[in-house]
Amino acid sequence: MRKLLRHWTVRVVAVYASLFVVSVLTLLGFVYGVTIGLIDRQLNDTIVTEISSLSDGYREHGLNGLIDQINERIAADRVGSGIYLLTDGDFTRVAGNLPAWPSDAEREGRWATFRIPQAGTEEEPQTLDAARARAMSFLLTEGYHLLVGRTLVERASFEKLIFQALLWAMAAAAFLALVGGVVMGRDMRRRLEGINRTTRHIILGDLQQRVPVSGSGDEFDGLAKNLNAMLTQIDQLMRAGREVTDNIAHDLRSPLTRLKTRLEVTLMSHDPPQMQGALEKTVSELDNVLHTFNAILSISQAEAGAGRQEMTDLDLADLVADIADLYQAVAEDKAIALSIERSQPTRLRGNRHLLFQALANLVDNAIKYSPSGGRVTLAVAPQGDGGSVVVADTGPGIPTEERAHVLHRFVRLEQSRTTPGNGLGLSLVSAVAGLHNGSLILGDNHPGLRAELILGLPAQDTASKSVAGA
Repeated sequence: MRKLLRHWTVRVVAVYASLFVVSVLTLLGFVYGVTIGLIDRQLNDTIVTEISSLSDGYREHGLNGLIDQINERIAADRVGSGIYLLTDGDFTRVAGNLPAWPSDAEREGRWATFRIPQAGTEEEPQTLDAARARAMSFLLTEGYHLLVGRTLVERASFEKLIFQALLWAMAAAAFLALVGGVVMGRDMRRRLEGINRTTRHIILGDLQQRVPVSGSGDEFDGLAKNLNAMLTQIDQLMRAGREVTDNIAHDLRSPLTRLKTRLEVTLMSHDPPQMQGALEKTVSELDNVLHTFNAILSISQAEAGAGRQEMTDLDLADLVADIADLYQAVAEDKAIALSIERSQPTRLRGNRHLLFQALANLVDNAIKYSPSGGRVTLAVAPQGDGGSVVVADTGPGIPTEERAHVLHRFVRLEQSRTTPGNGLGLSLVSAVAGLHNGSLILGDNHPGLRAELILGLPAQDTASKSVAGA
């Protein structure tokens, strides 16, 4: 039995059947209670009416008139459901269809419930019939006792009918619940099997498999959609990981090959100045390789949230001013006007090192791709709970269809191939924005590129003041 109950389908069927049966029994029990109560009230009202009528007849016509009324009513009662008994002060029978005053009556004030006694003879002693009756007693003047009631045969028949209906209803409910539970359990088991089948394929390495969706819009469809979205995200991450690996291998193969060749040539050379120049180029090439690895590491740390523990409250306007001072000389060497167009105090919480690196990448790209005589403008302002920095240049810009693509690692547009770089700058900026609950939005500057870095983490002291002010 325990082994059987371990199956989820069996438990569902059992719970479904139990709830169905309990619901039917509750409904029939309610119907039974209401109907029996109605029958009892009607029975009591009928008895009270008859006693009142007989009492009035006794007052008007005396004892003989009451006896005549009782006999007339007994004769008119073809069903035999009426109970009438008139006795003297000693409870000796005077008239009625009961042989004697009932001795086993269960009294409730003037009301009594009892079995109907039968008249006994010498050949056939008195017995007690199975039929029961409910009656009301009334004390008349001159000490006479009047008992008027009705048999409970109809009530007993209805109780029997209800009991039989309960049995049939229980059987029908159990059968329907069993069928419904089996059907529902089979459907759930089929859909769960679809999920299990998909997960088995995924375990074997097939990440293209997806959980089937029935289209009903129920909870299983919601679960299937969430699982499919998760699988899509995992597949994209796996693809991105493979692409990064391929890109690293591709981008590092050339400089490593040049390093190896240069070192081999240097070993064969006996000219100190030539060896000095070769070693300097080798060191420069290694710096580029280390810069690439450091950029990859920074991106991974930002995407993993590793920089959150180093976040402090800072003013974004001060950070932008430092960036402008750092790149002012670089811009002047290329005859590019670098200026801060708008600067407002913008307090937020952030990782200063990563934010500085991200903003430096944006400004460096803007200067790098702007032509001589061009212009690069910076703007910083509060936005929502955080702030935003806009870096706008007058360079060639980025085509709309490529803007989402350039945020990936090692992506470089065709016009960028002739300039130094590794295709990691915008990817790092996007990762840093995500770390700060923000985003990087690329747009047109007409001409040029407009890069807006939105950051969404408020400073702790600002948040405290907001809460205190509320």
